Amino acid sequence: MTDESAAVDVRLHHRVRLGLRKPANWLELVRFGVVGASGYAVNLAVFALMVHSAGADYRVAAVTAWLVAVANNFFWNRRWTFRAHDGHAGFQAARFLAVSVAAFVVNLAVLELLVAGFDMAEVPAQAIAIVVATPCNFLGNKLWSFAR
Repeated sequence: MTDESAAVDVRLHHRVRLGLRKPANWLELVRFGVVGASGYAVNLAVFALMVHSAGADYRVAAVTAWLVAVANNFFWNRRWTFRAHDGHAGFQAARFLAVSVAAFVVNLAVLELLVAGFDMAEVPAQAIAIVVATPCNFLGNKLWSFAR
């Protein structure tokens, strides 16, 4: 590890520790959870409709459900969770999408592992995969997409 990367690690650790002490950050986490819960419901509803009503492959259904949930979550996280009205919506949307893609890769990997590897039913597997990917999503959006 170089001196520069060690300094970055110390600054990040210090920033995280200070952030944990601020009540406003915990309130943001609660709001993020509420928005996430709405996105979770939207995601699962669209996923279930695609798989059971439209007969779509679970991977296609996962992508479709994710796109609908991302649009829902961007709107509510920008407006309510992080109250990032002063930032440029286009830049925030691009960053939000990048973070969401990274979290979705985690989601899709867990979904594939549970369905193909453990023969789990698709909808419960998707429910678990969303929960596993959520911490990546929060940290990326808090620290980058909607950073002040």
